[in-house]
Amino acid sequence: MPRLSDSMVEGTIVAWLRDEGEEISVGDEIAEVETDKAIMPYQAEHAGTLRIVAQAGEVVAVGALIGYIGDPDPVTEPAAELVGAAVTAAPAAVANSGTAAPAKLNGNTRPKVSPIARRLAAALGVDLAMLAGSGPGGRIVKRDVQGAVAQPVGEGAHARAPETADRGTVERQPLTTTQATIARRMVQAKTTAPEFTVTVTADVEDLIRLRAQFAEQEPERKLSPGDFVIKAVARALRLHPRVNAGYADGAAELFSRINIGVAVAAERSLLVPTIYDADAKSVGQIGDETRALAAQARAGRLTPADMANATFTVSNLGMYGVSHFTAVLNPPQAAILAVGAAEQQVVVHDGQFAARHRLALTLTADHRVIYGADAAAFLASVRDGLENPLKLVI
Repeated sequence: MPRLSDSMVEGTIVAWLRDEGEEISVGDEIAEVETDKAIMPYQAEHAGTLRIVAQAGEVVAVGALIGYIGDPDPVTEPAAELVGAAVTAAPAAVANSGTAAPAKLNGNTRPKVSPIARRLAAALGVDLAMLAGSGPGGRIVKRDVQGAVAQPVGEGAHARAPETADRGTVERQPLTTTQATIARRMVQAKTTAPEFTVTVTADVEDLIRLRAQFAEQEPERKLSPGDFVIKAVARALRLHPRVNAGYADGAAELFSRINIGVAVAAERSLLVPTIYDADAKSVGQIGDETRALAAQARAGRLTPADMANATFTVSNLGMYGVSHFTAVLNPPQAAILAVGAAEQQVVVHDGQFAARHRLALTLTADHRVIYGADAAAFLASVRDGLENPLKLVI
């Protein structure tokens, strides 16, 4: 299993793109691997015949064996069990019968089990010792555990579907690598950062009109209110560098570049691609780049570079009709902005009642780096840009 991102400790084999026994050339894409950030293709570094060891759906630690490319002779199973994140994978001795020697851990014979099969068995109460593995070399894989639930295997096999009297049958869905990373980082944010929130409301009536004028001029390029928000944020970060910061090792880190992370809802996950140097780009450029990155995110085609080096994050739920919400910090960044929907409200404008589009903006900030006055001044600059949108396009 290759390390495809700096923070990757394990990966999920989403699919093999080439078949067992197929001849592979250097540079061929042979598998799709889900890292802690995205689904990425894995390119062959050697030429030869492909022999698959780890099956699609298995979670494998970085450095562990997933297959061979080379000698077309039958391959053997690794003899070492995985212990935490430290992995040593080596060919096991093969008896004359052609079966692989069983894996040993601390001198005790144990069945070879894929990590996902082990977790699923623990969740469903399946006794692994009673199963016969159908994977390479007798390795127990996910389908063996699922089969044991549907039909117990052997004498004394125990399989149960978790259920309660009130909730019925419970379907457990193990987290993907990306989901597990999100969960870990959100717990880190909520337990280590002393966060606080500040909310302002911007009158975006002029912005809505300007956006409509752009749509008439360039109907093929549809700018969203979110594109203007990103530009307003980038402009405000240049005015308030203390907010374009992070916290690490007991110190505040102020970043010279303004790279805006944009939260995108993908299937069963949340990805945050980066708009690099957003302060130097026009609203149109930001809009084009945001939509391209969002499409890649939903297709699972973002690279680690697409999601790295953000200095600030914008999370927008306005398209779902959400009026107001609070976002969770994305460590080590010191701030994140939650954007609601631009809604028409009856307000007093120029001494008279009028229906005006209003937009709620909520900043979540790390109090170790940003103080209340910093947050308030930053939000005032964002609001100023949105209420005077010509400042964002000139």
